Amino acid sequence: METNLFSRRDLLKTVSAGFGYTAFAGLSAMAAKGYENPLLPKKPHFAARAKRVIFACMRGGPSHVDTIDYKPALARDNGKTTETSRGRKLMESPWTFSQHGQSGLPISELLPHLSKHADKMCLVNGMYADVPSHPECFVQLHTGNFQFVRPSLGAWVLYGLGTENQNLPGFITLSPPARVGGAQNYGSAFLPAVYQGSKIGDLNQNLKDVKFDNLRNKRFTGDLQRKQIDLVQSMNTDLRKKHSDNEQLDGVIQSYELAFRMQSALPQIMKLNDESKSTLKDYGIGGKDTDSFGRQCLYARRMAEAGVRFIELGHASWDQHNGLRGRLQKNCANIDQPLAALLNDLDQRGMLDETLVIWGGEFGRTPHVKRDDGRDHNNSGFSFWMAGGGLKGGLRYGATDEHGIAAVDDRMHFHDLHATILHLMGLDHTQLTYRYAGRDFRLTDVHGDVAHKIIA
Repeated sequence: METNLFSRRDLLKTVSAGFGYTAFAGLSAMAAKGYENPLLPKKPHFAARAKRVIFACMRGGPSHVDTIDYKPALARDNGKTTETSRGRKLMESPWTFSQHGQSGLPISELLPHLSKHADKMCLVNGMYADVPSHPECFVQLHTGNFQFVRPSLGAWVLYGLGTENQNLPGFITLSPPARVGGAQNYGSAFLPAVYQGSKIGDLNQNLKDVKFDNLRNKRFTGDLQRKQIDLVQSMNTDLRKKHSDNEQLDGVIQSYELAFRMQSALPQIMKLNDESKSTLKDYGIGGKDTDSFGRQCLYARRMAEAGVRFIELGHASWDQHNGLRGRLQKNCANIDQPLAALLNDLDQRGMLDETLVIWGGEFGRTPHVKRDDGRDHNNSGFSFWMAGGGLKGGLRYGATDEHGIAAVDDRMHFHDLHATILHLMGLDHTQLTYRYAGRDFRLTDVHGDVAHKIIA
C-alpha cells in the first residue's frame, strides 16, 4: 500500500481539495497572505561602502612575518634570543620582501601575483586575538566569541541586510573545515535558522568533484512539484500565524522555497563552461597548484555577481610548526594567482568598489622558533589584508613590534575587525542586535571599534 502523501497526482489533488488548497506560486503569493520574507533586501543603517563580502579564510594561521609584515630587525637579530621571544631563537624570513606599486607596500616574494595589486590592498598588521588554540580562535574569528555558541559574522550580515538574489542562499561557505568549530563557523545560533550559511564542499576538496544531494525531486518536476510545495507552504504559513513567536518556522518556509528555486540557479552558477579560456587561465584553473582554490575564487566572483551577500572561501593548512620553507611556499602558490585574478576580475567588472575582499586566518606565527624550520601559534600579533569595499588601497595599517611578536600600534581585535566590516556594509555594530534570553545580543558583544583610518 502506498503511504507517501505526495506519491501520486490524484492523491495530491484529493489532499489539496481537502485542505481548501489554492496555488501559492511562490513567495509573492505567500506575501499576499501576510507572510513577510525575512531574506528580502533591507535598508542599512547608513550609506554602505560595500554591498557584499568575500572572505578568504586560511585555516591554521598564516605566517605574517613571511608574507605581508616586513620585519628587517628580524634579519638583523637572526639567531638571537630576547625577553619577548621567551628564550627562543629568532628566525629571519627565508624569503625576500620588496616594495610594490606606487604605494611601495612591502610584500614577500611568496606572493608575486598579489603584489601587483599592492595599491588596491590594505595590510592590517596589528591584528590580535584572545587565545592561541586553533578551535577557540577560529570560532572567535567567525562569531566573536570562543566560549559560547554565537551567530556567525555571515549570519549577522544576512540578518541585517537580507540578500539581493532570492534564488540562491544569501550566505555561502565554500570548502569549510569540519573541525575547529565546524558548523558553528557559518551557523545562525539563536538567530532564526534562515540566516545560517549554506555549505558547499569540504575543506581540501576540489569543488569540481562536489555533488549536490537532494537537489532534484526524483518524483515530481515542474508545475506538479510547485503545487506540492505550495500545499506544504499553505500549511506552514497557517502554522506560522498560530505561533508567531516561533521564528524557526521562517527557516522551514524559506528552505522549501530556496531549495525549489536553487534547482536551476545553483547548477548554473557552478558551471564554468560559459567562462572564457583566458579567464580560466587567469584563475589558475587546470593548474597543478591553483586549480582547486582557483575554482573557489571564480565561483565567488560568479556568486557575488549574482547577488549573494556573504561568501567564504576555505583553504588549509597553514599550521606550519615544521617544514615551513616547503609548506608555506606551496600554500602561497595555491592562493596567490587565484586571489590576484579575483581582485583583477572584480575591478574590471566595476565590482571591487562594492565588494569587500578579506584574507586571513585565526592567528599568525611566531618569529621565534622551537624547531629549525617551523613557526608556532601567535595570537598576540598577526596580519590580515583587505581590498575594495570602500577601503583605502596601498595602506599599511597597524604594526607589530620590531620582530613581529605582538601588535603594538593601531591594534585590531576580531571585535574591531567585525565592527569595521559591518560599518563598511552600512551597519552600526552597536545597533545590529537581536533579543534573546532576556537581553540584546550583538556580534561584537560590548566591544568593537571601527577602524576609520582605513576607510576611503
